[in-house]
Amino acid sequence: MMAKPATSGLDRILTLELVRVTERAAVAAARLRGRGDEKAADQVAVDAMRAELNRLPIKGTVVIGEGERDEAPMLYIGEEVGTGEGPGVDIALDPLEGTTICAKNLPNSLAVIAIAEKGSLLYAPDVYMDKIAVGPGYPAGIVNLDASPQENIENLAKAKGVPVQEITACILDRPRHARLIEAVRATGAAIRLIGDGDVAGVIHTTNPDETGIDIYMGTGGAPEGVLAAAALRCIGGQMQGRLQLNTEEKIERAAKMGISDPNKVYSMEEMARGDVLFAATGVTDGNLLSGVKFGRDSIQTHTIVMRSSSRTVREIKAHHQDMEKFG
Repeated sequence: MMAKPATSGLDRILTLELVRVTERAAVAAARLRGRGDEKAADQVAVDAMRAELNRLPIKGTVVIGEGERDEAPMLYIGEEVGTGEGPGVDIALDPLEGTTICAKNLPNSLAVIAIAEKGSLLYAPDVYMDKIAVGPGYPAGIVNLDASPQENIENLAKAKGVPVQEITACILDRPRHARLIEAVRATGAAIRLIGDGDVAGVIHTTNPDETGIDIYMGTGGAPEGVLAAAALRCIGGQMQGRLQLNTEEKIERAAKMGISDPNKVYSMEEMARGDVLFAATGVTDGNLLSGVKFGRDSIQTHTIVMRSSSRTVREIKAHHQDMEKFG
């Protein structure tokens, strides 16, 4: 009698259950699009996501969340969510990726979550992270955080078989990136500057023909880095991240979470191991997903949900007739 293939502790049904979590958060945040109140939009998304998470049959621990316990009242790092029945899982989340984007009603604001078997997601403090990422189809090691921007751009262009001038890098538009931007432009490559939303920025590298983005570079939040790594585990690609633990206080916080090497460069697989589920619902319209649409009798949402073990990517456009469910 043949042995059954090994499966992860993540029930298949959780793939679709996860969609409800991001849908709920996205709809809550979308009601405050363009209102100019980042904190209010983030808070309603947090509240909605937490309520839906607590309906899931899991023993969940937030390892990447809204902040550390003293700074975040809910969905903080270390918070336990779910019914307490079912598999033990790690959870990385951003109920409103791109709070400024949502407040200004600009493209690419998302509600995002990833779950994996317990001990599978990088447990890290809420600090900055140096990141570099490309999509699938390239030789291993094509990009490296310790290489110069010129080396990474030239190596990518060579692997893609195009001149450097046909490469476009996505970088957060921040003063801290002035030298990086200058270095990339000196190669002859183009730059797509984004105001916020670097999870979407990393995911855009997986489909350069559609998005026009070949590589993501720069420094952003560590929570977004882990979420982006989880997404790439499902779609394919390469990513490296290094936490910016540049003060004694940050090093101590990281040590309490089990991080002993403050200079370690994490691969995509080290940030998100094992079987990973990822879901994102559009809050505002963007390259990846359409935003929430409010009709007279229904609400429309657009979600992408992925699983690493099966490399399944589902795109779900839902029409919700029960308006009261979403408040």
